[in-house]
Amino acid sequence: MHNDSGAHHDPYDGEHFWDPIEDQLPAFVEVHRTMLLSVLDGLTEDEARRSLVPSKTTLLGLVKHAAFVERVWFEEALTGANRVELGLPEDASESFDLTPDDTIASVTAALSHAVDQSREAARGLDLDATMPGNRRGPLPLRWMYLHVLRELAQHSGHADILREQILAARTTEA
Repeated sequence: MHNDSGAHHDPYDGEHFWDPIEDQLPAFVEVHRTMLLSVLDGLTEDEARRSLVPSKTTLLGLVKHAAFVERVWFEEALTGANRVELGLPEDASESFDLTPDDTIASVTAALSHAVDQSREAARGLDLDATMPGNRRGPLPLRWMYLHVLRELAQHSGHADILREQILAARTTEA
């Protein structure tokens, strides 16, 4: 049985290399949740919204999208509620869209809340538990964790590069 208490260990600590997969999967997901929750720290609102690539990808948009990812996989897939009922965009690309009301504080709070809800939703579930509400059909929780890990890791990498560019621009603008 999977016990996602929200308190996770460092999966890179050699003491945990041989832990059961039920502990390792959430711990690796948690690494990337933590990264995305902190990527906006110390930035201005303008920096968080700065567009450095041709797509809609911004640091603020990445964090907003991560909240969407959490809600799709741990609310929609677990409960079977559809995106309209959950107040989520139908298309994932729309989750990067920023409104004037989106701020570092509001978007970070939304991700933090979504992560808390995700942990609660998965608490006590076995990795082989079936999630009925995905568009692909029923899926095991283990597949969902792997997919969320891939999503968050990919976006953490994007965020790391964008943040590095934004911070480097501070020295050239000064």
